[in-house]
Amino acid sequence: MFLMNTLPEWTDLRFFLELARSGTLSGTSRRLSVEHTTVARRIDRLEVQLGATLFDRSREGYQLTEMGLALLPHAEAMESAAVAAKDELGGAQVSARGVVRLGVPEIFGSRVVAPSLVGLLQSHPDLSVDLLLLPRFANLANREADLGVMLDPPSTGRYMVTRLSSFRLYIYGSPDYLARHPPIREQADLVTHDFVDYVQDRLASSGLNFLGDLGFTPRRRLCCTGMAAQCEAASLGLGLIMAPPYAVPDDGRLVRVLENNFYAERTFWLAAPTDLYRLQRVRVVWNLLRESAEQSPSLFMHPEKLATELA
Repeated sequence: MFLMNTLPEWTDLRFFLELARSGTLSGTSRRLSVEHTTVARRIDRLEVQLGATLFDRSREGYQLTEMGLALLPHAEAMESAAVAAKDELGGAQVSARGVVRLGVPEIFGSRVVAPSLVGLLQSHPDLSVDLLLLPRFANLANREADLGVMLDPPSTGRYMVTRLSSFRLYIYGSPDYLARHPPIREQADLVTHDFVDYVQDRLASSGLNFLGDLGFTPRRRLCCTGMAAQCEAASLGLGLIMAPPYAVPDDGRLVRVLENNFYAERTFWLAAPTDLYRLQRVRVVWNLLRESAEQSPSLFMHPEKLATELA
């Protein structure tokens, strides 16, 4: 229970929010452009004022305690109100400002998201993005990110969730590998071939078991926790790979197998805590991701397949 003889200052609560999101004094100090000692002093003062320990300190960083979690939605509501007031008084179309933490799958973030952020950041000079390229999906419940792209959207809690895009995974192999191994004319021919895949007991989602759609247990020669490493190994001839178009470099080192005769399909979802979605800086990144996905369908499905479906 909080012991509040006086109301906490909004600036102290802002320090609290940023530390809850970044998890480190250095990350918070960078985002607020202050010394890390200032961050620590503000948090200590807030804890004394509230009569509660808000963070567990460790060598790994700062984690919210039960009392910190209880304070979090109230501090975020104050932040939303402050931003809304500023927008209303200064004009609704002011430039977005502040830092947005965006959690995305590793290769999707590198090949799709990072290039699309350039124009946005040029249009909003006071906006910054921390792009978290993860071998898993961002944990929005503990505020690891402000919004995230994932295969399994949150099913409980207060979140804004939207379908970002469906994508298809095709089979690729290097010309060298294909020249050294029996031809692949139909799906049954894949049984005798080697594959590069994810580490099966480290899957961030059951949806990453792409090879499960083959209908047989594949012979995995190398398993990696990230798709970038898988693509590199496959391009060097170690085995076949299943990947979406955006993950495959357009340099001829990997070519499609079976063309449109086989693919697996998945869906990316975009999610953000409802209170954070209200913030202008989060919404502009949200809208950018949706627009980018809509404007670049060939990154998610091969154009010839799209043409066949539209015919």
